[in-house]
Amino acid sequence: MSAAAKPDAAVEATPRFGSDCIADLLRALDIEFIALTPGASFRGLHDSLVNYLGNERPELLLCVHEEHAVALAHGYARVTGRPLAVALHANVGLMHATMAIFNAWCDRVPMLLIGGVGPMDAVQRRPWVDWIHTASDLAALVRGYTKWDDQPGSISAALESIVRAHRIATTTPQGPVYVCLDAALQEEAVSPPPAMPELARFPAPRPVDPPAHAVAEIAAALSQAKRPLILIGRVSNEREDFDRRVRLAERVNARVLTDLKTQATFPTAHPLHPFAAGLYVSAEAGAMVREADAILSLDWIDLGGSLRQACGGQFPKAKVMQCSLDSYSHNGWSKDYQALPPTDVLVLASPDRLVHALLEQLPERSAVSVVRPLEASLAPARTVAAGPAGTAKADVPSLRSEACISIEDMASVTSTALSRHRPSYIRLPLGWPGEFCRFADPLDFIGFDGGGGIGSGPGMAVGAALALRGSGRLPVAVLGDGDYLMGLTALWTGVHYRVPLLVLVSNNQSFFNDELHQERMARTRGRPLENRWVGLRMNDPPLDLAQLANGQGAIGHGPVRTVEALGRALEVAIGQVLGGATCVIDVRVAPEYARAVSSALLRNIPNDH
Repeated sequence: MSAAAKPDAAVEATPRFGSDCIADLLRALDIEFIALTPGASFRGLHDSLVNYLGNERPELLLCVHEEHAVALAHGYARVTGRPLAVALHANVGLMHATMAIFNAWCDRVPMLLIGGVGPMDAVQRRPWVDWIHTASDLAALVRGYTKWDDQPGSISAALESIVRAHRIATTTPQGPVYVCLDAALQEEAVSPPPAMPELARFPAPRPVDPPAHAVAEIAAALSQAKRPLILIGRVSNEREDFDRRVRLAERVNARVLTDLKTQATFPTAHPLHPFAAGLYVSAEAGAMVREADAILSLDWIDLGGSLRQACGGQFPKAKVMQCSLDSYSHNGWSKDYQALPPTDVLVLASPDRLVHALLEQLPERSAVSVVRPLEASLAPARTVAAGPAGTAKADVPSLRSEACISIEDMASVTSTALSRHRPSYIRLPLGWPGEFCRFADPLDFIGFDGGGGIGSGPGMAVGAALALRGSGRLPVAVLGDGDYLMGLTALWTGVHYRVPLLVLVSNNQSFFNDELHQERMARTRGRPLENRWVGLRMNDPPLDLAQLANGQGAIGHGPVRTVEALGRALEVAIGQVLGGATCVIDVRVAPEYARAVSSALLRNIPNDH
């Protein structure tokens, strides 16, 4: 706890108000932190957390925007697997938070959202402000992308509601839940206080084991296959489960694909992991999908779309076996359920439980076979700088009036400098070369944002770094400039709570992914390619990203424009982060160097996906 966060008042022992009882329950549920942007609709709970509990377990985490508060909880859950609480003020705070809640929903991470509203009794409302900040059904704003919501009508009901919400949030498939508390209810005197729920009587549900006949069928298919393939998606970040996945691949000599939309799930340097992880299936990995004769998906994100992309719009001939509980989250409002995949065997169970069960049936292997080369249908890997066929550079205004670094050189220098410091990469930007994703442990890479928006990176970085504090890991977030600029004030929270964190900004001074979209439109419609940059460049005047970091109390470095300068900046910043600082390095990257990767994303994804 920072010195500024310590309360002055003594801690009371007996709850006297409704919000005191709720605060007691949050502590009993082992909620370590509650992130918030202050609001009057939860002033009662705020007082109870500070003056009744003493601002300890949960400790308040002050954020300057509700979207940052939710993103912080998202990053924390990514590391710990546990929910953080977030207090959201009435309708206005919830509206601010919606994008980040959608991210958490798509990413299937647990989160306890506590809203405030009212007073619902109109007689108790203050003129004007209480009226505009009261709504009949606040949860309607987020019901399409939360697992459950409630607005309890009494303190006893609120306690039960929060216990239920916590259990639902932490049950796979996990996700955010929302409990809205009437401001008058929080401030209601309780004498005597209602009995606290006996949490031991409300345990989390036990994981579902896959049916024995399904395990036997999958084990037989993998054992008999000549070219088995395992696609690893949403799985646990426990080290034991990580190691079991390695043993499974080795026992059946299966090639493995992993995905940068999830955390590190398999060692990327393993001989059975022949291609770098990415946001999409690369052309090279797609050939491996086409040649497989048995495919096991461990909750791969968008299995149907990925298989169709790899197979040129068709589905593979291989037997496809999918293990996932994700269909329990599909509600129709959001299309995050993706394309309907072909599944010869569909198992509604935890993927890690399936891996465990398969290992009990499959015999040991004496050694791992070397992955043999694919047939001639597999083209040689393209380099990042070469640019894919048919994507000649457009004649557009250059961003290289001053020196810039290629994103490949940025990745090389960064990964080399950080390699001896046990880095945990919290985020990576579009275009980051997959060959520098060297992951050997679940905490080597934390994952993506889930919803594919912009602005969550800094908040998620602070939350993940908070969870990593004291772990011996060096938290690192590599962010795009747009992501950084939309969320940079989240860094103030990290500085305020003494969270060590290193942020590198891949700064091409452009929303460059959209430049490629505009170039594609121009080519399709026969219009001037040189106009693709209009409305997308952020270079007149250039934004001083290091100075913006300094303005949050962090330490800003840069802009750096050469490999040598980046190496020196990393050496200094790493020392500062190891000393407890939050540091940002502005790295000027030429967008043309990311062209091959980003263009490949546009080319490889069918228009109907």
